[in-house]
Amino acid sequence: MPSDPMSAEPMPLEPAARPLTRIQKRNIEAILEAALEVFSAQGFRGATLDQIATAAGLSKPNLLYYFPSKEAIHLELLSSLLDDWLAPLREMRATGEPRDEIMRYMRRKLEMSRQMPRESRLFANEILQGAPRMGGTLAVDLKALVDEKAEIIRGWAAAGKIAPVDPHHLLFSIWALTQHYADFDVQVRAVLGPGHDPFAEAEPFLDTLFERLLRP
Repeated sequence: MPSDPMSAEPMPLEPAARPLTRIQKRNIEAILEAALEVFSAQGFRGATLDQIATAAGLSKPNLLYYFPSKEAIHLELLSSLLDDWLAPLREMRATGEPRDEIMRYMRRKLEMSRQMPRESRLFANEILQGAPRMGGTLAVDLKALVDEKAEIIRGWAAAGKIAPVDPHHLLFSIWALTQHYADFDVQVRAVLGPGHDPFAEAEPFLDTLFERLLRP
């Protein structure tokens, strides 16, 4: 005869995870900062746990206490990066002035390339490898967001507020023309030569380019 569930002993609760200590938080931050440096320079395939541990000032066994594999570190970096990367596009408002909204997005993307070149190269390396760790996220989260903003841009064009442009390719062109300055920094600086600030020089050029493209 089955026992009365009302009289059964309550199941013990699993112990709550202990909060990280100050030293643990510091070590995790050191590992992620070191991994960002190593991955952005070497790519995923060229990076090793030994390189990351050395850059973090930790032993390899100590690193593995926090992250079980190189893949786990890489995925943690990519996950946090994607939120930052999508934030400017999320802020594009349908109620805003169309050209202002698009130009603000372009300028924010250029500034992110200035401030976060390693993150940009980390993301680029993942894409160049076929996005083995982020393919699903790109096909779902990124696509949904881009499609949503593309509809807004398409509506602005239909209303005559901006020139008739393909919204997806407009966004692709913004990505290409801003992230290039981070991903190909060495090439850009080699061609421009000393005494140039690529980002400061790029902004007025891109302003003119997109203003003319978007003008009804």
